[in-house]
Amino acid sequence: MKQKNKMLSHKDVKTLFETKLTQLTSLAAESRNETIFKNKLNDYLLSAHIKNPIAAKNIARLIENDSKTVYELSTEKEIEIKTISLLWQFLTNRITDEETSVDLWLDLYQQFLRLYHVPNNIPNEKQIRQWMKRWPDGLNEDVRAIRNANKERIISLLIKKIENRHAPSSRYVFPEGINDEEKRQWVNQWWNEARFHLALAIKSPTELNKMLGNSLSEETMQLYQQARKKGMPFFITPYYLSLLNPTGKGYDDAAIRSYILYSPQLINTYGKIHAWEKEDVVEAGKPNAAGWLVPDGHNIHRRYPEVAILIPDSMGRACGGLCASCQRMYDFQSERLNFNFEELKPKESWDKRLRKLMEYFENDTQLRDILITGGDALMSQNKTLRNILEAVYKMAVRKRNANLKRPEGEKYAELQRVRLGSRLPVYLPMRINEELMDILKEFKTKASAIGIKQFLIQTHFQTPLEVTPEAKEAIRKILAAGWTITNQLVYNVAASRRGHTAKLRKVLNELGVICYYTFSVKGFEENHAVFTPNSRSLQEQHEEKILGKLNKEDETEFLTLLRSNNDRATAVKKFCTEKNIPFVATDRSVLNLPGIGKSMTFVMVGITPDGKRILEFDHDHTRKHSPIIHQMEKVFIKENKSIYQYMLQLREMGENPEEYNSIWNYTEGETEPRFPLYNYPDAGFKITETYSNLGMEQE
Repeated sequence: MKQKNKMLSHKDVKTLFETKLTQLTSLAAESRNETIFKNKLNDYLLSAHIKNPIAAKNIARLIENDSKTVYELSTEKEIEIKTISLLWQFLTNRITDEETSVDLWLDLYQQFLRLYHVPNNIPNEKQIRQWMKRWPDGLNEDVRAIRNANKERIISLLIKKIENRHAPSSRYVFPEGINDEEKRQWVNQWWNEARFHLALAIKSPTELNKMLGNSLSEETMQLYQQARKKGMPFFITPYYLSLLNPTGKGYDDAAIRSYILYSPQLINTYGKIHAWEKEDVVEAGKPNAAGWLVPDGHNIHRRYPEVAILIPDSMGRACGGLCASCQRMYDFQSERLNFNFEELKPKESWDKRLRKLMEYFENDTQLRDILITGGDALMSQNKTLRNILEAVYKMAVRKRNANLKRPEGEKYAELQRVRLGSRLPVYLPMRINEELMDILKEFKTKASAIGIKQFLIQTHFQTPLEVTPEAKEAIRKILAAGWTITNQLVYNVAASRRGHTAKLRKVLNELGVICYYTFSVKGFEENHAVFTPNSRSLQEQHEEKILGKLNKEDETEFLTLLRSNNDRATAVKKFCTEKNIPFVATDRSVLNLPGIGKSMTFVMVGITPDGKRILEFDHDHTRKHSPIIHQMEKVFIKENKSIYQYMLQLREMGENPEEYNSIWNYTEGETEPRFPLYNYPDAGFKITETYSNLGMEQE
């Protein structure tokens, strides 16, 4: 990997084996077939030459799984594992270059090289802090100067767009007879309204290119045209577009660009995308992949006993923009989620359906957590959101009252947590207005009185650059309303660069936002361009996030501070200063597994001929799961990018691959414990052990 300017060839890697791993090549040469080779390898792993027992355990596991056929859950196809058999063929010249990839041999070379070295290249605190300094946030003066210029250019184009609009019913029209400067004043005023950005959103590649000063390449424009022909939605607000940097100088905006620029793989697969979360595929009267019966339609998604997702039939089925790596791209493809705002406004039948959906929560024995999302929960109009929260409140009251008649041990779980999933604090922070805050305050006051204890806005900042003055003000308002803000990061390639996620944690913590999850990108082909191998997520967890890890004593102190202090931003900053840490590592690194929930507990069991790792996952033992996990075998997932291809991507982005070299060592992981803030409070009574809405026999 020290060759910076050329791709490695099969011959190059073969030379590495022959010069650095002479004992291995000798064992292969002495073996008449792959079975003998595997036996010799097993014996060799017990010899005195081996210095790293963890690496030896990893090789033994590859040997054990060689020649096995496993069921890969995401694609629902069987894969034959031939990792060590292929290695014997490679080392004895029994396989052609065309049959395998250099990526496979590089990964195996690194795995065997580990046998002789105990890792000692963990970066120190000084190095991590230097990496963090590379990434400015959206409050930085130089960043804001570029964005102010962007805004002025975009406003000039919006003025022309408004002048040419044929929508006299729109509220965004100029009074007759005003001059250009007055028009600019009007648009500057409208800029602070969320509806303005939705009404004037960019919906075509040509318009996007104009707004970016015609800076997009011809290749990118051709990709967008292909996307339009396939019917892919295209929607970017002027505000979010102003965050990009089309100048070619100044800040690196790749983490933002990767959210609005579509990859060839995404466009090619659009129309054939499958749901990664197989439990989201619902057939009337049948249990989903997690074993739960849910109402007909696509309003309730469920994989766990204690929580279910509610997706309203409202503008909440839209977003403030389409994220290129969206976990619900399958639903946009089927048009269950879309940007047709008029069509998404609630129909008269929605109120009746909402009551039926609330009955599902009310009559379920285990549900105590509702996540209202979409789309985006805050895309719903204020009146609609107020009605949804009122329905949730009334349901919680009825469930609580019904429990008064049930004996101890037979009581149902009562609603304890309400969450709103929204990226609008990022995409459209002006949506966080006073009327919305009044709704949230009013609901929290009423709901707290009946025993609901946790109120969260679950948002999604992807990069420090998204933390703008507008986003900062939106965060302040939400926290002042008494709601907690948690952040979920999608760990794509741009976000996975050294120090980037650590800096994001620091910036968010300083504003009072607590980090919740760091998600691996799901590994379907449409996400190939943005997929980061799970080994990098583990590397970040152990080598960068480690700066903010708390011991049990400090964890208890921090939790008490959060629960007792209304000024959360000041409290978190003070805590970090006193402990001399840049952030508090409260998030967990996970992958959403089809059907059984989130986990980062896995071992590598094989590598495909093209170098992609095959991981055997176990479920997260720290939380309550659907009983279906007792009927499931281990979950096998094939990653959709090799480590080598990921390293090449980093190099193309200007990174030094040598700074990531320890990534090869991360071949097994364990799900981190949940930060106590995210635990459910004690119900104060014994809940029934009986499950309802379960489409399978209970154990």
